[in-house]
Amino acid sequence: MIRVLAGVLGAAAVLAFAGGAERAMAQGFGAQTFSALARVDPAHSWIRDRKGGLELELALSQGVPYRIFTLDDPRRVVLDFREADWSGVQGDGLLRSDLAGEATMGLVRPGWSRLVLSLNAPLALQRAALKIDPDSGSAVLTARFIRVSASDFAARAGAPYDAAWALPPAVQKAAPPRDDGVLRVLLDPGHGGIDPGAMRDGIRESTLMLTFARELREALVRAGVEVWMTREDDSFVSLEGRVERAHELGADVLISLHADALAGGGARGTTVHTLSKTATDEASRKLAERHERGDILAGVDLSHSDDVVADVLMDLARMETQPRSEKLADAVVNGLRSAGLPLNSRPRRAAGYSVLKAADIPSILIEVGFLSSDRDRANLLDPVFRAHLSGAVRDAVLAWHLADKAEAPLRRQ
Repeated sequence: MIRVLAGVLGAAAVLAFAGGAERAMAQGFGAQTFSALARVDPAHSWIRDRKGGLELELALSQGVPYRIFTLDDPRRVVLDFREADWSGVQGDGLLRSDLAGEATMGLVRPGWSRLVLSLNAPLALQRAALKIDPDSGSAVLTARFIRVSASDFAARAGAPYDAAWALPPAVQKAAPPRDDGVLRVLLDPGHGGIDPGAMRDGIRESTLMLTFARELREALVRAGVEVWMTREDDSFVSLEGRVERAHELGADVLISLHADALAGGGARGTTVHTLSKTATDEASRKLAERHERGDILAGVDLSHSDDVVADVLMDLARMETQPRSEKLADAVVNGLRSAGLPLNSRPRRAAGYSVLKAADIPSILIEVGFLSSDRDRANLLDPVFRAHLSGAVRDAVLAWHLADKAEAPLRRQ
């Protein structure tokens, strides 16, 4: 069985351990063979309201270490698992509740996955247990949450510290050596891991943008550009982590790639976005909010406001960088137009995208199309179209780089 380190109502979290084959053998489970992943069985799993509270039951192919805790602003329950596979599990299929608004699951870092429940009311963990079948090794995780006051919820919220779960401390990496004059680009495939981004007809924005980023990287590398990526697989990277990566690399340019979806399906064609404290339109404001979603799902603390002095200093730094970002965005729009690629009727937009907040690195966000548009979706699934698109973006970036180098002496004055 499991060893519960913290539980019962009043504890901030449950941390439990139900190890792999070695522990199973030691507990007399017999010669049970365990796979690397615990697979979640959606047919025997559910989240529902019961007796005034919220109850959860997850059927797993084997026992794994897990922990449960709550986070505030916005209110959510987080369940972390070591080596749990959520393939084929849909949040809508699990959720039968008015107390929980949404269930999302996926990777948060290699070897660790997460289930996040957004809450419509303040709830606290009352009990949790993991029961392992001694014959098959399969397991069932149950948990119950009950209503508490908003102040009580806030007091209990927060991820507990435990060395087994903690991320390693951030280490500032030295920028890799580079050749003078060679453009260094950081490509940022949007979303990933627990945050798949937009989804239509089985297509995940995170997967599609990783594919396009790899193709764009190839096009740029063949043109002599040095290219790096914020992620190389379906993993979660926080917005702050993406910007930090740009600084670690000493990147000359950050290009974030997305293919979102908007209600109604009316939006279509490529749009290119730059940073602005005030959104140019309502659609851009909503897109910026959607792009923050990954950090919320992954449990990143969003409660800290920016330091006022740091904000002022960054604004001063952006006085030089922002015009360069604007010119890069204009170059991409003009390049796509010259290549005859489909542009949105308003292709240049701006909003408060966190991934564009590197004060000293020209940064743009390209919505290469909208998955909510049948035409855009078909285009983005076509490798010939994507090759045309990546070539046009490459040519635009190279044209901008030449012009930017010519203007560099004027900026120094």
